[in-house]
Amino acid sequence: MTIMRSYVIGDIHGCPDELVYLVQALPLESGDRLVFLGDYIDRGPDSSGVISFLLELQKDRGAYEFVFLKGNHEDMLLSYLGLAGQHGDMFLFNGGKATLASYGFSKAEIPSHEALSLIPSAHMDFYRNLLTYYVMEPFLCVHAGIHPLKPLKDQTESELFWIRNQFIYSPHTLAYTVLFGHTPQHDVFYDLPYKVGLDTGLVYGNKLTCLETTEKVLYQIQRGKRAVKRVSIESRWPT
Repeated sequence: MTIMRSYVIGDIHGCPDELVYLVQALPLESGDRLVFLGDYIDRGPDSSGVISFLLELQKDRGAYEFVFLKGNHEDMLLSYLGLAGQHGDMFLFNGGKATLASYGFSKAEIPSHEALSLIPSAHMDFYRNLLTYYVMEPFLCVHAGIHPLKPLKDQTESELFWIRNQFIYSPHTLAYTVLFGHTPQHDVFYDLPYKVGLDTGLVYGNKLTCLETTEKVLYQIQRGKRAVKRVSIESRWPT
């Protein structure tokens, strides 16, 4: 498949309605690529609904390419379930109870083996197969960021899923513009040519953001709304 345009989407956190309206508003054509930066789940009202929508969206795989990255919240979920991952002990206290509720649980504390039994197998396959990062030159897509002084091959999963200030407030040495989520901002965070932050705090009542990387266009939707705003940011890019 020849890739035409790439759309990179920030943190969703269990808010499927805005995701649906955003994707419907994108001018997608055959060969376009959609990259999701992780944190599909936790905190919001319907994490299960987010995953179901993304799986349904993949049925158009013949027309589009999909890239799904792992966020720290998916990593915590996997760890909580006794699978590969970190910080499973933090899952319930970082929005995980909302995720389990979306799968039908109502208990305050839920044993991980019970949770695993009620999560659909297609959803578990989705969580297990998430990527840690994705390169589409000149961009590197990753959930949280990178250690600013390490080559890509030496980055740890802890850094890729969890890093914040050390990455955000420092230039890095890689030959990419890093597109990342994880750290919510009131609006898109720019530190060009080094990085662009696309987590705009949807679950906190702000908005969901998507960047089209060829023409440098933002698509944004406010929490609880249906209208998608299109804004060119090409003038921000170094020439």
